[in-house]
Amino acid sequence: MAYYFDEPSRTFNEYLLVPGYSSKECRVENVSLKTPITKFKKGEEPKITMNIPLVSAVMQAVSDDKMAVALAKEGGISFIFGSQPVEKQAEMIRKVKTHKAGFVTSDSNLRPDQTLRDVIELKARKGHSTIAITDDGTAEGKILGLVTSRDYRVSRMDLDTKISEFMTPFDKLIYGKTGISLSEANDILWDNKLNALPIIDDNQRLTHFVFRKDYDSHKSNPNELLDSQKRYMVGAGVNTRDYEERIPALIEAGVDVLCIDSSEGYSQWQADTIAWVRERYGDDVKIGAGNVVDGEGFRYLAEAGADFVKIGIGGGSICITREQKGIGRGQATAVIEVAAARDEYFKETGIYVPICSDGGIVYDHHLTLALAMGADFIMLGRYFARFDESPTNKLNVNGNYVKEYWGEGSSRARNWQRYDLGGDPRMKFEEGVDSYVPYAGPLHDNVNLSLTKVKSTMCNCGALSIKELQEKAKLTLVSATSIVEGGAHDVILKDASSNVIK
Repeated sequence: MAYYFDEPSRTFNEYLLVPGYSSKECRVENVSLKTPITKFKKGEEPKITMNIPLVSAVMQAVSDDKMAVALAKEGGISFIFGSQPVEKQAEMIRKVKTHKAGFVTSDSNLRPDQTLRDVIELKARKGHSTIAITDDGTAEGKILGLVTSRDYRVSRMDLDTKISEFMTPFDKLIYGKTGISLSEANDILWDNKLNALPIIDDNQRLTHFVFRKDYDSHKSNPNELLDSQKRYMVGAGVNTRDYEERIPALIEAGVDVLCIDSSEGYSQWQADTIAWVRERYGDDVKIGAGNVVDGEGFRYLAEAGADFVKIGIGGGSICITREQKGIGRGQATAVIEVAAARDEYFKETGIYVPICSDGGIVYDHHLTLALAMGADFIMLGRYFARFDESPTNKLNVNGNYVKEYWGEGSSRARNWQRYDLGGDPRMKFEEGVDSYVPYAGPLHDNVNLSLTKVKSTMCNCGALSIKELQEKAKLTLVSATSIVEGGAHDVILKDASSNVIK
């Protein structure tokens, strides 16, 4: 007969943390949110460690190159969506990896015989105001000059004016030679009050740029997540169908970590995909798997060689898998059980496989609960979809600003590879919805506020690291009545902006 679990599956909203002893050291500025994202052996360091425990979901409405750069600046990783052609996904990876490398390959280049109109069109398309003028209009051409926004005035010039007439010519450029260190290049930038420094070789060919904004960005984003070459780190989603074509292209583009994106990961398809990666690349390529909701699923993927395991089926705000198929589990219960399986596996093998909680986060305090229950990091979709940096449209609906947000299981995403189990293709059904989420502004401000709440709660629990939180946390189930009691009640609320009673 079927197996029945003794306890109901719980959500994060059914739990509260109970405060623990807090010493004088328990201050927000002393809390570290560093966390591993890839497996490691006891006594060794993980190959990839994040500075914050947040990653953005493998979704069209969430994770593109713009989101990846913004999140890497904060110390997390985006997993760029895989429900697109291989070439487009690889190009997004390249954009992230070249966005900040100290030495950046130019992606805005024109010839001197082109016009101001070409400059304006290129700036609108690329968003960059510094344009290299080379003999052949490529990033590797012989540099003849430079155009910045200070070199022209659209209101006072004819759009057909040749670039050669208003560019800063090569003989007036300040530049660095190939072989210069990043520190030396930055010194030249500051000493000469420049925004961009072209780097050229002995044949006057442009090799790279060094930008002042990158130096400023590093100073204002001390947690930014960089690889060994000082490039932003980025992940990508893959599936179990075209991985033999997709994965090599993403690796060539510079991806740091992969994630098999599936609604349910306890399957031979995922084991086969991981086996193919290990046979071809060994442990050099990092790949996570999932999603699972119990200890059996975790152990299967851990033994298959996954670098991390993702938890959650049906808990996402736009996911209707439970509704459509009657399959899934409450996210809190799933995280608790999988965390126990991870710890048991670590004791048995000496290999620590990080786990990622994916779905079920409604409020900021749910982040802390997920970490306390054992998650090493958290994947978020709706949360990030609300920000300026998400790839969706910002709209005004009934006087309120919103952003579009749709699930990978929706007809809009058409990501059937994520859910495909065979059968008549005419019988496909949705496992996600198309929706709106309230617009929330820039990622930087929101993430910092959310993580300040996490750190503050950790201090209340007497913990200065995620590992310490998991060791010291005390959790209690709450009744329906106490959930109501936990919010504002039995008062007449005022509008905070106008002091008008609501």
